[in-house]
Amino acid sequence: MSKLKNTFSSSLGKKLIMALTGLFLCTFLVVHLIGNLQLFKADGGKAFNDYAYFMTHFTPIKVVSYLLYTSIIVHALYALMLTLANRKARPVSYGAYAGSANSPWTSRNMGILGTVLLVFIVVHMSNFWYEYHWGKVPFVEYRTDLTTGQTTQTELAAADFKDYVKYIDNGVEITRAKDLYATTAFAFQTWWLVALYVLGMAALSFHLIHGFSSAFQTLGWDHKKYVPLIKMIGIWGFGVLIPLAFAAMPLYFFFCI
Repeated sequence: MSKLKNTFSSSLGKKLIMALTGLFLCTFLVVHLIGNLQLFKADGGKAFNDYAYFMTHFTPIKVVSYLLYTSIIVHALYALMLTLANRKARPVSYGAYAGSANSPWTSRNMGILGTVLLVFIVVHMSNFWYEYHWGKVPFVEYRTDLTTGQTTQTELAAADFKDYVKYIDNGVEITRAKDLYATTAFAFQTWWLVALYVLGMAALSFHLIHGFSSAFQTLGWDHKKYVPLIKMIGIWGFGVLIPLAFAAMPLYFFFCI
């Protein structure tokens, strides 16, 4: 046990934990993006509200969510510990060392990028996760004609809503849910919040361009046969496509809704 503790308290051990938690968070980003793409469906938010309920009530997902929150905290703490340890090991400014100017900008500013992301996560969780569980999210009823596929929606008063339900009555599918879609649409009418989200996704892009490939390198998966593929996925998948897709959501609501 003591040997294991010493391993994970070492610099290499901290980097290993950073790599594992970082890759887990990358996996979550893919799943979260797939769910959030429901925001673009022209169904009054029905698919997105169904997704929000599923993510907060399906037991296996709830367990993964707690692992996610833990991973964010651990990833941030170990990043801070590594940053402080590196500064302590270098009493002279990092930029004063020969060759530092040739290192990638993302590598030299991971601390700044991580801080921006941490602020973004706190704001995001307070605006949506907290509001969905304990805030004043409105309620909605959807009625979908199973013959025509047409859906109508009606806002419900709090007194008329007890819990999420979905049932069929005379060929009509009736769904009652918390309307997180409406909360999202309202929040993204605020310009500074939209700007913060775009800034957060820019920070995420630069953070992942360096962090994704670095994680595989830390784990020892840096064979020359696989490095080009890992870098391509890190840059174009996690560094470009995913941040752009997430940034498109607040911009869509601000300019198009």
